[in-house]
Amino acid sequence: MFATLREDIQAILDRDPAARGRFEILTTYPGLHALWLHRLAHQFWRSRIGLLQWFARLIAMVSRWLTGIEIHPGAQLGRGVFIDHGMGVVIGETTEVGDHCTIYQGVTLGGTSLVKGSKRHPTLEPRVVVGAGAKVLGPFTVGEGARIGSNAVVVKAVPAGATVIGIPARIVDEQYADSMARQTAGDRFAAYGFMPGQQDPVDVVLHQLVDELKRVQQELDQLKQSQR
Repeated sequence: MFATLREDIQAILDRDPAARGRFEILTTYPGLHALWLHRLAHQFWRSRIGLLQWFARLIAMVSRWLTGIEIHPGAQLGRGVFIDHGMGVVIGETTEVGDHCTIYQGVTLGGTSLVKGSKRHPTLEPRVVVGAGAKVLGPFTVGEGARIGSNAVVVKAVPAGATVIGIPARIVDEQYADSMARQTAGDRFAAYGFMPGQQDPVDVVLHQLVDELKRVQQELDQLKQSQR
């Protein structure tokens, strides 16, 4: 238990430049408090005993009051998960969050099915970054090391190492096959799921079309002048 706590605190030190020390993190970070209250609630939820599951929901409600973060006690969260700021985060019952994922404020890991007992919420593999306000909706998998940009709405699976943005979300960088090697080699952490220099592919295509239209117009003007 203490090893897991140390790992959670170290994850914050590694990914939050505002963190000044372990004592400050332990006493003032609501994301850490919500994570540990959830782990307590999850143990009661796993009992499958009605009264204990009710108590798990009660712990989750108290955690929401205290931290502004709502995590269903049935959700499975890995080690070193960092919920940064956290206000407004909602994590559904059948969500699975892998080790060392980062989730920012306003994120929803939600379900789109009303079938009880089914897998309704997403699975985040290790080291996924979900930017502020993003919505990940449905029972699909977000691959290891993927980045979800702020305010994106993700409704289908995301490949490992990819970066997605927009509504609905689309891939920005398709060069994700060697993502794990880049992560190991010390690739920069993408705060809010964003890396400087990335461009929206739709925006790139639109600019290319505008440039092409300008070129065609210039050729037409030249052709008209030559016929005079």
